[in-house]
Amino acid sequence: MGVTSPLKGPTRSRSFTTKLLPYVLYASFSIALCRFYFHFFPFLVSNRIILTSSSSSSPSPSPPSLSFFREEETAYETPCNYTNGRWVHDKMGPLYNGTTCGTIKDGQNCISHGRADLGYLYWRWQPNQCQLPRFDPNTFFNLVSNKHIAFVGDSMARNQWESLLCMLATASNPNPIYTNGEDNKFRTWHFDSHNVTVSVYWSPFLVRGVEKSKDGPDHNELYVDVVDDRWGSDLDHLDTVVLSVGHWFLHPAVYYEGGSVLGCHYCPGLNHTEIGFYGVMRKAIKTALETIIERKMGSGCGIDVFLTSFSPSHFEGEWDKAGACPKTEPYKEGEKMVEGMDADMRSIAVEEIEAAKVNAKQFGRLRLEILDVTKLSLMRRDGHPGPYMYRFPFADGVREHVQNDCVHWCLPGPIDTWNQIMLHVIRRWRGGE
Repeated sequence: MGVTSPLKGPTRSRSFTTKLLPYVLYASFSIALCRFYFHFFPFLVSNRIILTSSSSSSPSPSPPSLSFFREEETAYETPCNYTNGRWVHDKMGPLYNGTTCGTIKDGQNCISHGRADLGYLYWRWQPNQCQLPRFDPNTFFNLVSNKHIAFVGDSMARNQWESLLCMLATASNPNPIYTNGEDNKFRTWHFDSHNVTVSVYWSPFLVRGVEKSKDGPDHNELYVDVVDDRWGSDLDHLDTVVLSVGHWFLHPAVYYEGGSVLGCHYCPGLNHTEIGFYGVMRKAIKTALETIIERKMGSGCGIDVFLTSFSPSHFEGEWDKAGACPKTEPYKEGEKMVEGMDADMRSIAVEEIEAAKVNAKQFGRLRLEILDVTKLSLMRRDGHPGPYMYRFPFADGVREHVQNDCVHWCLPGPIDTWNQIMLHVIRRWRGGE
């Protein structure tokens, strides 16, 4: 038997280590470089379009600093409590105006109707503990490409839909592909550049309803346990749904559930029990959310659902007796509180979306969120069309009585912030995938 030299084994080991060392160092350097790249430059990979100019003729921007990416990453990936805050001056102003966007409903195009005090355009919402990034249409397109987004509800849903359409139109031209109903209450536009469809469905109660009319009853009729089929039948084709209701529940109505009369709201002369509207509004929202969850769960497809909370009006006086909203600046922080009916309507929306989140946990690919805009909207007493729901209402002098719109929002205007918040939530959702 030969004797193994005590130096032979270690000599081979040192030789092998010497040859391997450069590869180890090279691999370690590569891994470190990759970690640095993905940690500090997440948008270069997952959101490249942010760095792309919306105009092909514009010069290429210089590379942003590392601090830019850290701030953006923190702003989007850390949940932002945007509910409480204040309105601060913003010299940048809105993304669009009343002449560059051809989709604004006539009564909300305050600029083209002659409103002269344009200070309402230069405010932005500043949450107390975080930054809310400015709306970027290219970012939105990048996150929702090949998707169908539907706004479902009353005229506030249409108001928000038109706001989003106008902001997106600053980066890509929308094409109208469908209009139907009185005053085009059902509309669909398509952005060919990113295959994004944006629709609005008129459904002021979310559930099946018969609206009062000159030829019919002088009250609304609601079936609180059945979703409105005008939008419910299209659920399989929708990827994001934004629900918005509230103001129509204040009108006189008779309610039905299970084929029987449940009660009514303000129905003198009818032999029905007065039950108010809060509980019925809750039932309607619950029915809508449960239907979406059940339908999507059964189909195996995912969906994103937003519920926009109640948006207060700002009439000084009775709305139908020449009540106006003449103020030209927002309320200051702490000057106006969410209370009374505004608080109750908001609470119903918040509570129902939270309950729906619990029900949806067992089903993957279903995400729900409240767009809690009640407080930030309450503070914007200056952002309504007011008398400028009509074109140049004072062209022939100041009239003693003129109808005002103190419910809907000028476009551009405060409602653009609602979509700014929605983009923030979508970005956070996508970042978690």
